[in-house]
Amino acid sequence: MTTKRPAQRRPLRIGFRTSIVTLFVAVVLFVGLTLVYLSFSRVSLITRTAASTFIDKVAQLGADRIDSKFRNVRDSLEILAGLPSIQSAEIEDNSRLYSLMASMLRNNPQIFNLYIGYEDGSFLEMDVIDRAKPAFRASLDVDEDAAFRVVIISRTGNASSSPVTIFLSDNLIQVAETKGPATYDPRQRPWYVEAFKDEKTLLTGPYVFFATGQPGYTLRTALREGRRGVVAADLLLNRLEAMLDEQRLGDSGVAFLFNDSARIVGHPEMNRLMDEIPERGNELPPMSAIKLPGLPQAVEAWRKGGASQQFFTDDAGRTYVAAFHGIETAGNAGIKLAVIAPLDEFFAKIISERRGLFALALGFVLGMLPLAIWLGSMLARSLRSLAQQTDEIQHFRLADRPRLHSVIEEINELGRSVFATRTVIRNFSSFVPKPIVRQLIESGTSIELGGTRREVTVLFTDVADFTAKTEKADPSEVMIFTSRYFAALSEVIMKHHGTIDKFIGDAVMAFWNAPDDDPDHVVHACEAVLACVKRNSELNEQFCKAGWPAYGTRFGLHVGDAVVGNVGSSDRMNYTALGATVNLAARLEGLNKNYGTQVLVSAAVKERVEGRFAFRSVDEIKPKGFAEAVRVFELRCETDEAAKHAFQRWEIVYAAIRQDQPAAALVGVTNFLAQYPDDGVAQYHAERLRVELQVPRRIARGAMQ
Repeated sequence: MTTKRPAQRRPLRIGFRTSIVTLFVAVVLFVGLTLVYLSFSRVSLITRTAASTFIDKVAQLGADRIDSKFRNVRDSLEILAGLPSIQSAEIEDNSRLYSLMASMLRNNPQIFNLYIGYEDGSFLEMDVIDRAKPAFRASLDVDEDAAFRVVIISRTGNASSSPVTIFLSDNLIQVAETKGPATYDPRQRPWYVEAFKDEKTLLTGPYVFFATGQPGYTLRTALREGRRGVVAADLLLNRLEAMLDEQRLGDSGVAFLFNDSARIVGHPEMNRLMDEIPERGNELPPMSAIKLPGLPQAVEAWRKGGASQQFFTDDAGRTYVAAFHGIETAGNAGIKLAVIAPLDEFFAKIISERRGLFALALGFVLGMLPLAIWLGSMLARSLRSLAQQTDEIQHFRLADRPRLHSVIEEINELGRSVFATRTVIRNFSSFVPKPIVRQLIESGTSIELGGTRREVTVLFTDVADFTAKTEKADPSEVMIFTSRYFAALSEVIMKHHGTIDKFIGDAVMAFWNAPDDDPDHVVHACEAVLACVKRNSELNEQFCKAGWPAYGTRFGLHVGDAVVGNVGSSDRMNYTALGATVNLAARLEGLNKNYGTQVLVSAAVKERVEGRFAFRSVDEIKPKGFAEAVRVFELRCETDEAAKHAFQRWEIVYAAIRQDQPAAALVGVTNFLAQYPDDGVAQYHAERLRVELQVPRRIARGAMQ
């Protein structure tokens, strides 16, 4: 009697169309119900929280921005106060000092002028004329080329000179000179007096400036060494008004500065607020001038330890949200920034359109249901067809972990196919780094071990004395600055169609005409080298400003046949170039040290781009692996009429050197060095010729003995 086996239960499978429609409806219902809940129960709370967080961020960023501007001015003042010429009151005919002050004014557009007053009444001031109102320039009656006004009152010593005002152009060339203000005494001005009364406070004002007749603020600091005096800078109210106006939110929002006495010290409409104060004298507008009931109470709540974000309501029942932050560089002046905006205006669009958005979302859901059903059916057929096509390439399958299973039949089949594809891709990606793979695939080059022989232009670079410059430096800084250097050179090389092969310590290897064909690869390589020289110079200026040693880069360039392709193992490949061409390019780079040059190229490079670039003959060498000697040239620049004749004299001298007449050649080189004493190539040949002339003499002496 046979035993009937129970039927094997088939795993649960759900059709793709059914699953996607079910999932879509479930997601839509969840989102719809969530929108209803948020729209009618919690949107007010969310709005208040979001408004509070956002306005606090805006206030913090605004305070940091204003603080940064004040700090930049303070730093400039401290630099001036530390100058020996400022400390000793050497203010007459001091072009270096005027140049430094002009540079500081250019870099700080928020300030109108810089000036220094001394205890004996001496005074120096430099103004940017066009930063005041147009009436200021008109009152000066000066040529339109005048960019700076310099007022000099020197009362130092017994023979003090008369006050004088000079006007300088933008490049600091004097365009006019007039008499200075004979009655002006800096010691009587508020900024001078208050600098010694309260040395911890940076800000003075607002008050009316003597030069422009406009109200503004002064940032000042007393000299700590040398002569007794004060260094200061003026910030006009119109500049501060624009700065604060940029921080406001919405149409009715406002940002302003106030102090510990609840007085407004900065406002987008500061002139209007000050004009509204009857018989104000030197008084600042009170907080009540903003006419927002509840604002003083919000400020008081914050001062007593409350949150920096506060809500208050005006007499009309309108709710406002405010955020307060201190200005750090104001010191004991206690200046704070307030940013205020109406809550309904702040999120007006969200509040007014929430019901419309919900209705639109619900209508969209109902309208999308038929589309979801159709889309589910179409995707099911497409996915099944894709799975069948993927099965045809299953010979790549090397299963080393279980494949993905799913209750959805179509996805289960797709998982099996994707598993095989993923395995192939994973194995392929282990051969070559992804950027090289992408480049090789785009160029159509075969990605296999081995290579092809083709003509390439090869470049080697190296940083002179890199170890000596960096061996005692912080390793993290070495990595940061060297990475910036590599990034700059790599960007230039790739911009000129080059391929970065590798970084070797502080050196770069690159080549052209591989993997992509480039008919003008020699021209592009020369252009890239000249651009690298320029970019390296710009980068060294930035390094010097940051206190980092300059990277003097040497370049070697050669064109010739090389084996280009993939070298390595099945686990890791490197796309590179090999052969004597590469070796000669590296050799040329190293020879720069002998000749005191920066860019050396072979005769092959020069012949290919003759007429496009200016070259200079350097020497003739016999490198290892080459049957014939190789002429070496220095790449100077792109050719022009001036470049054609720049090195004619040297070429005449070099021709004498090649004629194997050391005595005559030495005379020519010596004469050349008399005019160009720092020329490294000429120095090299002069030394070589001297040694060559001395050798026969030594041999002759030995024979006589």
